[in-house]
Amino acid sequence: MSGLEDLYQELILDHSKRPHGKGLLGADPSTGSGTGLHTAESHQRNPICGDEITLRAHVSDDGDRIAEVSWEGSGCSISQASASMLTELVVGKSRTEAGELIDGFREALRSRGAMELDEDVYGDAAALTGVSRYVARVKCAMLAWVALEDALLRA
Repeated sequence: MSGLEDLYQELILDHSKRPHGKGLLGADPSTGSGTGLHTAESHQRNPICGDEITLRAHVSDDGDRIAEVSWEGSGCSISQASASMLTELVVGKSRTEAGELIDGFREALRSRGAMELDEDVYGDAAALTGVSRYVARVKCAMLAWVALEDALLRA
């Protein structure tokens, strides 16, 4: 394994053991960042392996800005790390920016290793690039991203 692959594996394990955003914030936005927010939530399950997540996003009243993301879930280290990395990445982003990140992430993970995620854009989530070579694990990595996409459609 190369030094970069070792680093990526460490990042995944670290996010899995010490996840960001884990623990659902209240559904009432007043228990979150403050006023001017509404909540959107999505529950997703991977029937193949049993990973599941409930993701809650607090979005600005105009629906354009993601103020907070929290989640609760269970599953493999890849699904848990991916949810943690996603949470870290999208807070403060607009709906459009989040959609572009989700689309790019999906494209890279479906590329079977032909496309790498840009670390400058995806931060720690770029560590999940290698998952694309393991088709059975792509759904694990995508679970939180699909949940956010669904939640934003409901927002």
